[in-house]
Amino acid sequence: MAVEGAAVTALRSVFQRVRQAAERSGRNAEDVRVIAVSKTKPASLIRQVYDDTGHRCFGENYVQEFIEKAPQSNKAKSLVAAVHNLSMVQGVDNEKIANHLDRAVSSIGRRPLPVMVQVNTSGETSKSGIEPSHCIEIVKHVKFGCPNLVFSGLMTIGMPDYTSTPENFRTLSRCRVEICKELGMPENQCELSMGMSGDFELAIEMGSTNVRIGSTIFGPRDYSKKQQQQ
Repeated sequence: MAVEGAAVTALRSVFQRVRQAAERSGRNAEDVRVIAVSKTKPASLIRQVYDDTGHRCFGENYVQEFIEKAPQSNKAKSLVAAVHNLSMVQGVDNEKIANHLDRAVSSIGRRPLPVMVQVNTSGETSKSGIEPSHCIEIVKHVKFGCPNLVFSGLMTIGMPDYTSTPENFRTLSRCRVEICKELGMPENQCELSMGMSGDFELAIEMGSTNVRIGSTIFGPRDYSKKQQQQ
């Protein structure tokens, strides 16, 4: 129970920090969605945080982990079918992924699924994401070519040492401006998902509407069990 209690306390502290950062940006804390990312942590820990805090927005970085905690089997169709309350998929960065999700949603007859397009703002080859100059193409494909998906915004993952964090965030914001101008949509209808444990306050101050926070809430990741299973 000690680990569960620590996670509950940590999440409440995150809420406070989010409120303060939102106020500094001239917004309300309700304008920022906190996604608690529990990567490598057991479902029992998530359940404890869910029960004790009333928080309802949780995420995973990998499809298989999401399904195991849902639970069920593998990839796009299984993800959509297994996680009945799946509210959004962030990380769509090519037409193939968008098409897979679109067909998966159609095949089970669920309501259209909100998605975010992932943009590689740091230019690192190890990172997923479309180049900023090409993000309009993917957004148009999702918006006009995938009737079972709803384009909801843009997401990015900054560099691990945060040295280029401000520029990464500015790049994503510029992409939003260009997309909204191209599509004739209000900027407040295009969310920004940027900011994690080490930089979420700065992300909020720079306009983020979604922050993905893992280790600050749940503690360091532990891949040893997963490696032993491989």
